[in-house]
This record gives sequence, C-alpha cells and structure tokens, in this order.
Amino acid sequence: MNEITSSDTRDIILDVTEKLIYKSGIAATGMDLLVKTAGVSRKSIYRYFANKEELTVAALQRRDLRWMHWYRSAVDQAETPAERLLNLFTVLKAWFASEGFRGCAFINTSGETGDPQDPVRLVAKDHKQKLLDYLRELCTEHGATDPDTLARQLLILIDGAITVALVMGDHSAADNAQCMARKLLDL
Repeated sequence: MNEITSSDTRDIILDVTEKLIYKSGIAATGMDLLVKTAGVSRKSIYRYFANKEELTVAALQRRDLRWMHWYRSAVDQAETPAERLLNLFTVLKAWFASEGFRGCAFINTSGETGDPQDPVRLVAKDHKQKLLDYLRELCTEHGATDPDTLARQLLILIDGAITVALVMGDHSAADNAQCMARKLLDL
C-alpha cells in the first residue's frame, strides 16, 4: 500500500496551485477550488501555508525553478554561443505552440498586484532577474562588447514575444523576436 507522505501532500498542493494560478490567475484561484481540485482538506493547506499569499509565493517560486531549468536546458542544447542566443526564441516558439500556453506566469501575476513590494511581485522580479542573469551569461560567452545592455535588450524581445504570442495568438512572435535578435547580434 502506498501512503501519501506530508511532502507528497505539500507537493500536490503546490502543483495544483501553480496550475490553477497559471490557468486562471490568483484572484480566480479560491481556496474552495484549490481544496476541490487538489483533493486535500483546507486544514492540510493551512498546515503548510499560513495564508493564500504564502501559498501563491511558494507555488511561483517553484514554477521559477522548474521553468528556468527547462528553459536553460533547452536553450543550452545548441552548440555555439551564437546558436544558443538564437535558440532562446526557437525554444519559445515551441512553448507558444504547446497545449495550455498562457504566457508568462510572472508577468500575469504581477498584473494582479498593485504594490511593487508585494511578495508576488518580488517573486516575479526575482524570476526576471534570473532570466536576465542567464542572458548576460550567454552574451558574455558570445563575446558581446556590452553584455549587460545586450542581455536587457534580449529580455525585452523575449517578454515582448511571450506577450504577443499570448494576446494575439501569434506563435510567429518568436520568429520576429529572433529576427530582431539577429540584428542586435550582427548575425
């Protein structure tokens, strides 16, 4: 007989919270829906998380780790630094075409908070900083004369492509962003 451990219960709660927030947003993800979807009691949720905000932050932090690992692993499959920089957008295009694509969870949830110091906004800011750091690393490997500026420009292209893909349903946004990246990179 397989017993569900407390860490399994916590993982289930986080997985379901992440999926519901990504699909419908923070405001639409009520505790009743979470209890029903996760198949756990409200008491179980509050055993691990003091409130909905703490649960949301934990779910987003987990998504950050998972998304960054996935993105880096996929991008880093390209051989040369230049190919990795262009692969940033090839990987995005595949993501845009995947079932359930709903844009950037961090941009989406930031739009639901007004306070720049809100814990959810701070998780989103941390995620974007990690992505920017990765881009800077790729730009440095490529030999860019100003990797900081180039990384910031690429971040704008990435977030712009994600937003256009979501709002317009245009998966070619990744191709257009890649075309602009080629110009920035002189490729």
